[in-house]
Amino acid sequence: MNIIVSGLINIETTLRVQKFPIDYYPIDYPFFGIQSEVSGVAYNVGKALSVLGNTIQIASFIGDDEEGKRILLKLEQERITNRFMYCELKQTPVTVALYDEEGRRQIYCDLKDIQDKSMDGIRLEAALKESDVVILCNVNFNRPLLKKVKNMGKLIASDVHMIQDSDDLYNKEFMEYADILFLSDERLPCEAEQFIFELKTKYAAKIIVIGRGRKGALLYERLENKIYRFEAAPVDKVVNTLGAGDALFSCFIHYYLKGYSAIEALTRAELFAALKIRCNGAASGLSSEPTVEDYYKNTEVTVKEVAVRA
Repeated sequence: MNIIVSGLINIETTLRVQKFPIDYYPIDYPFFGIQSEVSGVAYNVGKALSVLGNTIQIASFIGDDEEGKRILLKLEQERITNRFMYCELKQTPVTVALYDEEGRRQIYCDLKDIQDKSMDGIRLEAALKESDVVILCNVNFNRPLLKKVKNMGKLIASDVHMIQDSDDLYNKEFMEYADILFLSDERLPCEAEQFIFELKTKYAAKIIVIGRGRKGALLYERLENKIYRFEAAPVDKVVNTLGAGDALFSCFIHYYLKGYSAIEALTRAELFAALKIRCNGAASGLSSEPTVEDYYKNTEVTVKEVAVRA
């Protein structure tokens, strides 16, 4: 499949901490507990989809600096097209992510001046026409693309991550245009089942998925008008949950585009995410399709239908 992923790409430094909250001490020596690598939603999703066998083009903004050069080199090594990477920022965005042994994390994201940018649809037009799906991450520079891509009749997928309100002002536009909508349950104001009902009532997305971490996921499919609860896939050891939501999102899109049912696609996505969190780093531990299929044959993910209110 030909897929465009437009969104944030950055350099991420991860730090393993002893516990949360963090006690004060002047120095610590977490041997092999600090790593720095290319990350960001666009990269995490793009790399996952590439590993699964798709042709990926990432669109984003970076700085004309050492971090930006590192990102371009990494994309070249991953054989991901970088012709829509624009070196127009004052500095390349960076993040610092703390995580503990239980998989909890705390992220500090320095976006630099990326939120002041706007992605010009004309520069992407030819690639958009050839795409099977356009993934528009919830960053400001994608807002002009939403209407353009919708008018082209292309499938739009978006992950709005953590929201507290179904009318969230920052993410509302993305929720209105998305055909495939993902989010996390981490900051929801109510039970996930109630919230997914609110979303399916207010927005026209064909698919809505709420990722629930160790509790699994919820799926709403408009064609069937049904909500399903998925238990989390079993995993032997959780190292770092960074990027788990991106992995779930990516794998679902891969299988859904291949013609799998939403249930079959999300089941495999749960397995893909479970395999991923055994490794450190938001874009590490990504499995190929044969590996996912082998895991699928030997692992059960419980799926139950949830009653939908009229």
